[in-house]
Amino acid sequence: MNAHRLIAPLALSGVVIALAGCSTMNSEMTSSPMWQEGKEYHLTILHTNDHHGRFWQNSNGEYGMAARKTLIDNIREEVMLEDGNTLLLSGGDINTGVPESDLQDAEPDFKGMNMLQYDAMALGNHEFDNPLTVLKQQREWAGFPFLSANIIDNKTGKPLFDAYKIFTVDDLRVAVVGFTTDDTAKIGNPEYLDGLTIKSPIEVAQDLIPVLEKKADLIVAVTHMGHYDNGNHGGNAPGDVTLARTVPGIDVIVGGHSQNPLFEPDVQSGTLILQAHEWGKYVGRLDMTIKDGMIVASDYELIPVNLKKKVKKADGSSERVFIDKEIAQDPTMLSMLQPYQDIGQEKLGVKIGFTDGKLVGERGIVRSQETNLGNLIAAAMMKKVNADVAVMNSGGIRDDIPAGDITYKSVLQVQPFGNALAYVDLTADELTDYLSAAAAKEAGSGAFAQFQGVSLVLMDGKATNIKVGGKALEAGKTYRIAMNSFTATGGDGYPKVTDHKNYVNSGYVDADVLVEYIKDYSPIMINNYKPTGAVIR
Repeated sequence: MNAHRLIAPLALSGVVIALAGCSTMNSEMTSSPMWQEGKEYHLTILHTNDHHGRFWQNSNGEYGMAARKTLIDNIREEVMLEDGNTLLLSGGDINTGVPESDLQDAEPDFKGMNMLQYDAMALGNHEFDNPLTVLKQQREWAGFPFLSANIIDNKTGKPLFDAYKIFTVDDLRVAVVGFTTDDTAKIGNPEYLDGLTIKSPIEVAQDLIPVLEKKADLIVAVTHMGHYDNGNHGGNAPGDVTLARTVPGIDVIVGGHSQNPLFEPDVQSGTLILQAHEWGKYVGRLDMTIKDGMIVASDYELIPVNLKKKVKKADGSSERVFIDKEIAQDPTMLSMLQPYQDIGQEKLGVKIGFTDGKLVGERGIVRSQETNLGNLIAAAMMKKVNADVAVMNSGGIRDDIPAGDITYKSVLQVQPFGNALAYVDLTADELTDYLSAAAAKEAGSGAFAQFQGVSLVLMDGKATNIKVGGKALEAGKTYRIAMNSFTATGGDGYPKVTDHKNYVNSGYVDADVLVEYIKDYSPIMINNYKPTGAVIR
């Protein structure tokens, strides 16, 4: 179909009403087309990606699977009344994000997706944050296909799950094929990737797509590879733009991994690339009209799921208001999820480790000087992404951890914001500039930096005598620096690095990273994290 279609992306303001389900069926068909000449077919693709454990609405009442169900049910009913059909797809990364989900192996999330009647999802790199036994159990909870053509089980020589599924939608055969970033091999847990081979999704697609063109009328790639403007993926593995430009025959790419919203499809070599940000904040909706084997029209929008914005009131105070109409939470979904939310809250009190002394995060201290808790957090960040240096803004450290038992809840009191761990590979000159800016942050402010892995002397606003891992900087060498996503975007006045070609949002939540580190190194001996004065300013 790819070579013959006409794409006409338009603005769409969808009105959602009533309740209904999806009417697609799985099937492997012969290569002869079944569509009727001259007849128009209407197919709507709904999609989300990078859910990361957000089955429950946040503290401001935003997103959550209960509101998502109401929205999706209403769209399905609308489409059905107009003689259309729907497919609901996910770009992957259901795992890892909030403790209520993480502590229960994302059972509420996958069972919620089952209730939402997802048709298929791409395997994301965070699906391998747990043993394969957990992933296979999640597949059972989900009840829909997990797809990845390029993750191979070494024992069988075949994909770990399905490479693709062909859905019969009215008289159309829609092939949905999955691809996972080959960066999974370097950012995933090696223990849980044992026995698997992560092949290049581009190379696998070059062989597989021509086969699917003979079996299907429409080819949809559901991917967890990332969207990088103009294909500039930098230090990341190639993403959706490269896939579209390199492999002809793909009609639509439903993506994930880079967690950026595409409010309009990125059309590359005739392929529409979609991505719906993260966490279920939006549901993507692509409405297509297909006639005589061609896509003759397509409309697209990202629909916010109870997202809010701050507005100022007449008295000068501010309040949060919905950016669109409020979506009611589906009571059946809430009823199913509530016990998991309750259990998750209970588990937050479980002991995760022990410290032999107080870890200092008190505002008046941590914002003015190096502390053992600042060093501990930076060490955890550095270890998680194999970084050379870590920098933590002290405003993101909100409490002490008292001597004695450490619970998950106490960690969340220290890091309550749910920032992701990010990193970027910098040249020696770039690192010098970054460290100069970080070290110059004023004592007493939330921007004041806690460091790990580096020593330096700040002179006249510039970092000098820099040593990383005890060794002087080397020209021509690159260094990995870890930070949280808040400072990576320029928060607290830090240099913005999200537009750097080597920037990576790991998807790991800061509190979870600290919890894992405490578990691995407990008991935490405060003498190992005492201030060293390595950064002189």
